[in-house]
Amino acid sequence: MMLPPEFLERIESQAYIDARGLAGALGGPSAASVRVNRLKWPHNVTGYDAVEWEPDGFYLPGRPLYTSDPLFHSGVYYPQESSGMFTGEMFRQVTAGQGGLRVLDLCGAPGGKSTHIASLLGDDGLLVANEVIRSRSAILAENITKWGTGNVIVTNADPSRFVQLPGFFDVVVADTPCSGEGMFRSAVAVREWSLQNANLCCERQRRIIMEVWPALKPGGMLIYSTCTFNPAENEENVEWIREGTGAEPVMISLPPGSPVVPVRYGGTEGYGFHPGRVRGEGFFIAALRKPVRPVQGERVSGGRKSVLKPSPEAFERTMSLADFDRGRVIMHEGRIIALAADAGLFGFIEARLPVIKAGTMIGELKKNDLVPAHDLAMSVRQRQEAWTRHSLSREEALVFLRLESMNGSSMPAGRVLLTYRDVPLGFVKNLGNRVNNGYPQGWRIRMEKENVITEIL
Repeated sequence: MMLPPEFLERIESQAYIDARGLAGALGGPSAASVRVNRLKWPHNVTGYDAVEWEPDGFYLPGRPLYTSDPLFHSGVYYPQESSGMFTGEMFRQVTAGQGGLRVLDLCGAPGGKSTHIASLLGDDGLLVANEVIRSRSAILAENITKWGTGNVIVTNADPSRFVQLPGFFDVVVADTPCSGEGMFRSAVAVREWSLQNANLCCERQRRIIMEVWPALKPGGMLIYSTCTFNPAENEENVEWIREGTGAEPVMISLPPGSPVVPVRYGGTEGYGFHPGRVRGEGFFIAALRKPVRPVQGERVSGGRKSVLKPSPEAFERTMSLADFDRGRVIMHEGRIIALAADAGLFGFIEARLPVIKAGTMIGELKKNDLVPAHDLAMSVRQRQEAWTRHSLSREEALVFLRLESMNGSSMPAGRVLLTYRDVPLGFVKNLGNRVNNGYPQGWRIRMEKENVITEIL
C-alpha cells in the first residue's frame, strides 16, 4: 500500500517522529485490543499482554470475530484501540482526587472513550456522551447500554448547542474528527486523505472547540485528541486554542521508558503515539485547563421546562429489582426509568439538548405487570437475586442473540434472566409452548452461522 507522498515528505520534517520506522509500521498489521468491564468481569485475565497505560486493557494475539462471543454482547469487554485507551490515563491524572464530576464526551461514537470514562467516574459522576450524527448516536447508545454503568446521558447535538449549558462541565473530552493519518494501515483511510481534507479538519476542529468552550467551567479541563500525526491538527491547534482562550497547558507523568512521545510546541505539550514505537494506531492527546476567571458572554439561554419528577410509586415498585437512587427513578408514559442524574439536573439538560438515552430503562407497565427492559438486564445495578436465572451454553446464547426460536423445555417457566458464564445476557418469558425473547430486535446478530468460536476471556 502506497502512502501519500505529501504525507511522507511532511513526517520527515517532524523531528519527534521516526519517519522511516513509522512508514514501515504503517505497512504492517494493526494490533487488536480490548478493555474489560470490571463491574461485570472481576476475574483475573491471564494469557495476554497488558496495555501499558491501561490496567484493564489487553492485547490479543489476533483479531477475533467479536460477534460470535456472547460476552461481547453482554458488555463484559469493549474492543478498543490501545492508543485511544490513554484517554483514561489522561483523565485519571488530570482529575485525581476529584469526585462528583460532570463530564462531556463531545464526539462519543462508537463508545470506546465514553464507556471508559463512565467506568472511571463512579456512581457520583455524570457523563454526557454526545454524537452529532444521528445513526452513530444510536450505536453509541447501544454500547452505553451494554456497558451498564447507568451514569450516562446520550445526546444527539451539534457542538454549538452546548453554549446553552455555560460553565456546566468539569471536563470536556473532544476526540475530534480528523484527517485519519493514524489509521493509515487501512486502505480506506489512505484513499480518503488529502491536503485539502487535512486543512478542512483543522478548521473544523477549531470551530468545534470554540463552540463547546463556554460549556466548560472556569478551572475545568479540556482533553483534546485526534488520530492523526498532522501538526496543524495536533500541537498547532492546541497552541491556537491556548493563545485564544488563555488556557493553561497541563502536563502529565509518563513512566521511564514509555513509548509515548512528548510533543512540545510553543507553550504547550501533547503526547504522540506512533506505530513502530507503540503497538496501537496513531494518536495524539493533550490537556488544557480553562482560566478560572469568568468569561463574558456565558449565559444560560431559555429552554422548555422539564416536567419529570421522581416517582415514589415507581421507586417502590422497582427497588427490589435494582439499586437506584430514589431521586432518579421516574415514571414516564408507562415506562419506569432510572435517570443518569437526579431529576432536577437531568431536567436542566433535557430542556436544552436532544436526549436519546436518559439513563437506564427499568421496564414498562403493561396491565400492571412490569415487563423488564433489556437495559435492566445489562445494568450493573440490577439485583440478580430478584430473577429466576438460567444458564445458557454458547450455542444457546447465540440462538438467543439471533432471535431464533428457543427451546424452553429445560428452562424455568415465567420471566427468566438468561446468563452466559454467569453474566446476564437478557430476559425471556417462557410460556411453555413458546419463549418470548426480550433481546432488542435491532441488535440481533444477522451474520451467517459459522464455525468460528471466539472466547476471549
